[in-house]
Amino acid sequence: MKRIVLGVQYDGSPWHGWQTQVDGNTVQDRLEAALKKFAQRDIGTTCAGRTDTGVHAIEQVVHFDTDIDRESFSWVRGVNSFLPNSIAVRWACEPESGAMGDFHARFSATARTYHYLLHNHPVRSPLLSGRAGWSFRPLALEPMRIAAQCLIGMHDFSAFRSIECQAKSPVRTMHDIRIERHGDLIVFTLHANAFLHHMVRNIVGSLIYTGNGTHPPEWLNEVLKGHDRKQAAPTFMPDGLYLAKIDYDDKWNLPQETVPALPWLSRSSVPR
Repeated sequence: MKRIVLGVQYDGSPWHGWQTQVDGNTVQDRLEAALKKFAQRDIGTTCAGRTDTGVHAIEQVVHFDTDIDRESFSWVRGVNSFLPNSIAVRWACEPESGAMGDFHARFSATARTYHYLLHNHPVRSPLLSGRAGWSFRPLALEPMRIAAQCLIGMHDFSAFRSIECQAKSPVRTMHDIRIERHGDLIVFTLHANAFLHHMVRNIVGSLIYTGNGTHPPEWLNEVLKGHDRKQAAPTFMPDGLYLAKIDYDDKWNLPQETVPALPWLSRSSVPR
């Protein structure tokens, strides 16, 4: 048996999230159906991080075990021939370091990066529907950047955790938060060791409250320390959320994306 790792990109708009469901309308369901057609046998997959309905992935990382011997490019081209336009395998490989089974898409990950793309304009754009969140009130970047600083480091993020979250601990380490404006688009980039359910969307919604003047920047620190989900802003829409990058040790030598897939992002927006 060998362990194959895939880099998968998808537009989450048509799908009910990543994780398999009875109706079969998820990214995992469609990926595994494509793998079955290509390999002529059932193949179960494990991902680095589950995404919700409407959430996109610039680079989701997936692994599976198989005894089938194929070149890496064959997995890419073969599986893609059975996938819809909204899902694509971007790369495939066998991890070069360690015995079979050592690499794990989820447990070998050291950090994750998410982008949230926000359209900040008085009038919504139909061209960005499903691909960006929208805030019609003007947003000031500096208050949001000041507010975000309290989230850096190791904290109990219960105030930004969904009631449906199944994580054993609410403690996470936030490495960095960047907020950049590109014309009418604002990009929030959050880099942490791991994220709780709805954590990014809840943080973005709360930062927007500071950017539009609803609350001063210091309010966010009070929310964080209060550990009360009811004190933070409502969960923001999923449309602009992108799972951007999963960090792994260099020993695995994964051929991950090096240039951001969103053209308005600079190279510096994706942590190395």
